[in-house]
Amino acid sequence: MKHTHLSFSACGFLGIYHLGAATMLCMRGRDLLRDITGFAGASAGALVAAVLLTAPERLEECTRFVFAFAEETRTQALGPVTPGYDFMARLRGGIDSVLPQHAHTLARGRLHVSVTSMADGKNCLVSSFTSRDDLITVLLASCFIPVYAGLESVEYAGQRWMDGGFTDSLPVLPMGRTLTFSPFSGRADVSPWDPGWPGMCVRLAKQDVTVSMANLVRVWQMLFPPGRQMMEAIYCRGMIDTARFLRRECWHQ
Repeated sequence: MKHTHLSFSACGFLGIYHLGAATMLCMRGRDLLRDITGFAGASAGALVAAVLLTAPERLEECTRFVFAFAEETRTQALGPVTPGYDFMARLRGGIDSVLPQHAHTLARGRLHVSVTSMADGKNCLVSSFTSRDDLITVLLASCFIPVYAGLESVEYAGQRWMDGGFTDSLPVLPMGRTLTFSPFSGRADVSPWDPGWPGMCVRLAKQDVTVSMANLVRVWQMLFPPGRQMMEAIYCRGMIDTARFLRRECWHQ
């Protein structure tokens, strides 16, 4: 299929869902991945998109990091906002350990990272990376939530940036079809299904999400990760939902 893209939503620690989805894509969706033109994402979704594009063989390593990062965060008295805990430094270390040295050359023109300008609140999709450090900086900018992740915003290209999830949490690329992934129940191509209010959705930062109690719980889990058993269940749900999608679309191998 020509001009098919993948996009992963902003979702904080629920990015473990995306890692389950990406793992299943590598296991059962290799034909689909060969057809993918562009990768996009916001916040944690951008991180998973970057790994899937540049180092799919390191998805397992990335998953281990997320489990460890979540556990470390849970041990902090106030979670990520605990005084003295450098959330962004820990995240940078994880990204640096996973991305290959030539990640920026693989990502250039194919990875589209959603970021929000601190100056005017407008969204920007960044797809040009001059160096590996440049790529890491943009990914960090897409993940920065003021106060929650620290007080010092991320500087890139002479401007200050914050989480792309504030303005475009599930980017759709032009030309062709963008296959969307989200751990929030809603209208994404791959997402959990919640009972209760079928069809009732609200549009938040360009993403349609179901009005449900489960989604309210997920908002909390996004910021303050649940225990290991629940994180593993969310990871498995990402795999199951993706496998179901691949079968439905006849991409299953």
